[in-house]
Amino acid sequence: MSAVIEPEAAAARVQAIQALLAGVADPEIPVLSIVDLGVVRHVRFESDGRLHVGITPTYSGCPATEVIRVAVRAALDAGGHADAVLEEVLSPPWTSQWLTSAAHAKLRAFGIAPPEESVSSPRRRWHAPLITCPRCASRATERVSEFGSTPCKAHYRCSACQEPFDYFKCL
Repeated sequence: MSAVIEPEAAAARVQAIQALLAGVADPEIPVLSIVDLGVVRHVRFESDGRLHVGITPTYSGCPATEVIRVAVRAALDAGGHADAVLEEVLSPPWTSQWLTSAAHAKLRAFGIAPPEESVSSPRRRWHAPLITCPRCASRATERVSEFGSTPCKAHYRCSACQEPFDYFKCL
């Protein structure tokens, strides 16, 4: 029989674990944490007292998924949660709408344009979005390639400052 944890203590433990996971960097865009990305779906203690952490891959076949899983396991182990259950949550699928506002700011500061519009926007079907240059904020940009340095990014060039940059796609 496990000990009953007061709600305030449980909430504090969950916050501490979320802070621990905020230290796990995305392997493809290390300026972002997996919390910034919205990959961490839940942190909770089940009725048996065990910690359960749910993570969602950014997309099917993402090469970083296993690296993220290993990094989360290592962070939990190092944080004294070796018995934590790591769960893969596939539904609903991850969307770039789960990027935090901090993630958008971090991407811009790193030279990557964050997603410009909602995944569900009807405009996406008919028009390529106007992408703002993360360096000079110009909207005079053009897509060079549908794929950038990773499959979740497209490669763009700014006509104003002439700088190339990646755009984090709306997924």
